[in-house]
Amino acid sequence: MLGHMGHLPDELLELVLNEMPCFYLSFISEGGSTELSGLFVEKPPEGVVANAGSDVTLIAKVDSTSLTRKPVMKWLKGKWMDLGSKAGKHMQFKETYDRNTKIYTYEMKIIKVVAGDAGGYRCEVTAKDKCDSCTFEITVEVAQQEEKADILSAFKRLHDFILHRDAGEDDGDLDFSALLKATKKYEQPEIDVWELLKSAHPSEYEKIAFKYGITDLRGMLKRLKKMHAPEPKHTEAFLKKLDSCYSVDKGKKIVLTCEVVDPNVQVKWLKNGQEIKPSAKYVMEANGNIRTLTINRTTLADDAAYECVVGEDKSFTEVFVKEPPVTITKLMDDYHVVVGERVEFEIEVSEEGAHVMWFFEDVELHKDKDSKFRFKKDGRKHTLIIPEATLEDIGMYHAWTNGGHTKGELEVEEKQLEVLQDIADLTVKATDQAVFKCEVSDDKVTGKWFKDGVEVLPSDRIKMTHVGRFHKLVIDDVKPEDAGDYTFVPDGYALSLSAKLNFLEIKIDYVPRQDPPKIHLDTTGNMVSQNTIIVVAGNKLRLDVEITGEPAPTVVWTKGEKLTLSISHWAFPLTLLQIVTETEGRIRVESRKDLSCFVIEGAEREDEGNYTICVTNPAGEDKANLFIKIVDVPDPPENVKCTGVGEDTASMIWDPPKYDGGAPVKGYLMERKKKGSSRWTKLNFDVYPDTTYEAKRMIEGILYEMRVFAVNSIGLSPPSLTSKPFMPIAPTSEPTRLSVHDVTDSTCSLKWLAPEKIGAGGLDGYVIEYCKEGDTEWVVANQELCERQGFVVRGLPVGEKINFRVVAVNIAGRSPPALLGQPVTIREIMGQHPKIRLPRALRTKYIRKVGEKINLVIPFQGKPRPVAIWYKDGQPVDPKMVNVRSSNVDTILFIRAAEREHSGTYELVLKIENMEDRATVIMRVVGKPGPPVNVRVTDVWGFNAALEWDPPTDDGNCEITGYTIQKADQKTKEWFTVYEHNRRTNCTVSDLIMGNTYQFRVYSENLCGLSEEPRVSKNTAVIAKTGLEMKKATYKEQDMSCMPKFTQPLVDRSVVAGYSTAISCSVRAFPKPKIIWMKNKMIIDDNPKYLMVNNQGVLTLRIRKPSTFDGGVYMCRAINELGQDERHRQNPQRHCQGRDDTCGRHQSTFYGS
Repeated sequence: MLGHMGHLPDELLELVLNEMPCFYLSFISEGGSTELSGLFVEKPPEGVVANAGSDVTLIAKVDSTSLTRKPVMKWLKGKWMDLGSKAGKHMQFKETYDRNTKIYTYEMKIIKVVAGDAGGYRCEVTAKDKCDSCTFEITVEVAQQEEKADILSAFKRLHDFILHRDAGEDDGDLDFSALLKATKKYEQPEIDVWELLKSAHPSEYEKIAFKYGITDLRGMLKRLKKMHAPEPKHTEAFLKKLDSCYSVDKGKKIVLTCEVVDPNVQVKWLKNGQEIKPSAKYVMEANGNIRTLTINRTTLADDAAYECVVGEDKSFTEVFVKEPPVTITKLMDDYHVVVGERVEFEIEVSEEGAHVMWFFEDVELHKDKDSKFRFKKDGRKHTLIIPEATLEDIGMYHAWTNGGHTKGELEVEEKQLEVLQDIADLTVKATDQAVFKCEVSDDKVTGKWFKDGVEVLPSDRIKMTHVGRFHKLVIDDVKPEDAGDYTFVPDGYALSLSAKLNFLEIKIDYVPRQDPPKIHLDTTGNMVSQNTIIVVAGNKLRLDVEITGEPAPTVVWTKGEKLTLSISHWAFPLTLLQIVTETEGRIRVESRKDLSCFVIEGAEREDEGNYTICVTNPAGEDKANLFIKIVDVPDPPENVKCTGVGEDTASMIWDPPKYDGGAPVKGYLMERKKKGSSRWTKLNFDVYPDTTYEAKRMIEGILYEMRVFAVNSIGLSPPSLTSKPFMPIAPTSEPTRLSVHDVTDSTCSLKWLAPEKIGAGGLDGYVIEYCKEGDTEWVVANQELCERQGFVVRGLPVGEKINFRVVAVNIAGRSPPALLGQPVTIREIMGQHPKIRLPRALRTKYIRKVGEKINLVIPFQGKPRPVAIWYKDGQPVDPKMVNVRSSNVDTILFIRAAEREHSGTYELVLKIENMEDRATVIMRVVGKPGPPVNVRVTDVWGFNAALEWDPPTDDGNCEITGYTIQKADQKTKEWFTVYEHNRRTNCTVSDLIMGNTYQFRVYSENLCGLSEEPRVSKNTAVIAKTGLEMKKATYKEQDMSCMPKFTQPLVDRSVVAGYSTAISCSVRAFPKPKIIWMKNKMIIDDNPKYLMVNNQGVLTLRIRKPSTFDGGVYMCRAINELGQDERHRQNPQRHCQGRDDTCGRHQSTFYGS
């Protein structure tokens, strides 16, 4: 691809690079590839040539034999773009695994290759601490006619590219190759537009662009301006220029570094041509020849071109700021709707303004004018809106960001209209009003009314209304011809509601005689039998009863039941009646001539019961019994709970409602939602008859809740209580690579790897089971779950052939078992001789104090498992005194509190059949010693006393390191320490006080400390009060006389005028010498400016506030009666002349201030 850029004109190439996205420049600047450790068995070819529009498949194979976990493969384009987020219709990725060869095969397929797919690619595979990568390049060959273009057409395409880029297209899908290759072969236009623009007035630019079809006039003018600009003078000011480009993650720090020739030169830093001022964000540093610009906390605004300017020389670079992956914080919900409903898929992302791609199945959704989909952005919320769902919208919807993915399922069902209130039959008289009323579930549904199959049209007397879900047909001034069958038919549904209108004719017979009363009940309408009337709860019941009789009878309505009261063996009939006499209220009786109306407004469950109408007149009496039954929607189901889950399923169970509403329960409707969401999704539209249900198509690892509705002929019950949250989780796959690690006479050590598929339920542990060959009963080897990927099965019978299997367990249950290919024979295999690995600390004498804890851990090796035996002084150790524990690899000797009797020689014998190995440990347990023996005063003289004693009989099992001696006089009885750590068994106590009597005691001391008790001397030392006579010692006084000799010479020095100073030297002489100070060989008299000091042979001459006059050579001379000694610093020599001694010469130099 870089080769194609070489054929591009300089002006166009610079424009393309300026407008090119970050990832492409990163690829150009990166170059090369890195070969790591070899995990690939097969790599993609280094160069792939594809024709535009064809499919390309790239294959890589990885050997996982030496890997402990599943490898992770990444396909990258350029420097850092991960192609995993581009998976879809254009790019497809596939992964397979061969259990026999343990080889993973990874495929990347590019469907219908376009020019934008050309470039460098890289595939990386990682597995814990191992990784490998390989690079390859794809070249796309474009048709010949596409290559014929001139620079003007390039500007046209470039303009379109910039518009698409600004419109929010994904950078990874932009097609640059056609643009870069377009100028391989082109013919110069007959008219040179560049020359026209150069010579034209700026006001003519737009006219020329319009005439010659130039759409990117702005880009051409920018190039034209650079063509006019003189080239800057090139100077060699940089030893090392800035890199061509830098890449940094958003929010991170980046450092731009260059090296200049002159370490003292000042540089300027520019960003997009503007000078950068130092601040907390931009830190500029100069260290020798190195110049650095540090940009802290980079943002997208820092994605720009930067320059380092030294005089007229410049170094250019570009900084590309990469945005961090945008994650999805709120997942998409599932929807279950009917045709025509509005659907809103809503997600939340981690950053505002993030780019979200929406897909329906594998097709990306775009915001087009004719599209039915709407897209909405509100901060971090992104919403996909379907205004009216249709059956074609059923499927899976996806939302992708560069760092996350979520999906939601849409299920659309045909509309099913529910009848909430049916039409009731009516019986009316002439001139009365008839009202037919029904209620349906959809308030948008319209319909038509029919009478005996003929459409009813509105008139002054007939009116039809539609308010919400209610449809009414009102007929005023009813006439006999209005009687018939009336039907309401909703538009668009195969449904009809019918009722009958009965016209009641009133006949009046004038009979001069009396007629007994008669009740004429209408058995049509709501009566399901001769005396039962069914009313839906909440509806109005109006029962019109025709009554005849002369004179007009009296009507009495009563509610009650007949009971039988039994007393002893007698039975008495008992009637509990409630007379209805109200003419107003919810339950009332309306009386007209020859008509009695019983009305119940808003029927309730308590209104159900037996009702009696009784009419009487002088001619007789008549009664009629009615049973009014109130039917309602059922109560909600109870105890909704989840009994089991699968990978994407859940088994639900519930109890029927306690009250069925007076009508049998036809079935149930179920809804589910994700926990935390407020949107419920219907699971079925058809009534489900059972009380158990398996919900499917759920997402593993997500918490769900469910509720259930009961349905009868009246309608839908209220929802049940929400079930406890449950999570669809599947068991893991079987463990992998089960193998035998070791076998002994009673144990078998197994090892395996984790399952390939674990899922959202995680992994709690493993269960290990075994059975004898030929048996079918498996025995569990571990009582608790094993969390490690290895286990030792113990207690196995020797010589038997045993089958083993391992099962992974999580919250969802047991996985399929991993079985060994063949049974294992339980028998120790001789593989290693016994060998004791004695620690270095135990190879010498092992010393411990009394009371300390002893824990000797001695590792060993041997196969089969060796037998470890401990001996003490040739006898087996006493288990009451010493605790011994041995494992497969070591043995431990433990003593909780060491005692003196634990000392001795311990021997460890390691045996395997007739082979053995031995190791010896010498242990000494030491304690405090006993007191010394026979402490006595052997002599007293002057103020001194001599003591002697014998070593203690008990030395504490270690060497006596010393003694502590204390004294006490008989008067005070207070003990004072005289000596500590005295190594001999005798001592002399001095400085005793005359006239006192002293007693002494001695402590023994060893490694553990002083003895618990001291030993007191048997006798005392009495310091007598006797006269003292001083005997002077005769000695010859030593002759200390010596001639003067300087032990420290004078040294040269320089001082600052005005600051006091001093010069010094030292002399040794006896008798005390005479000191003479001289300046320039002139004796210094009693000048107050000079102070001469002699302090025990140290001679000092102090000069107060010297001036330049005081500079010169200073000498010091020491003279006594024995002679003199003169030494010069420059040429050391010594000679004696008379009794004068001069010490060197001191050259002093003074500097003026």
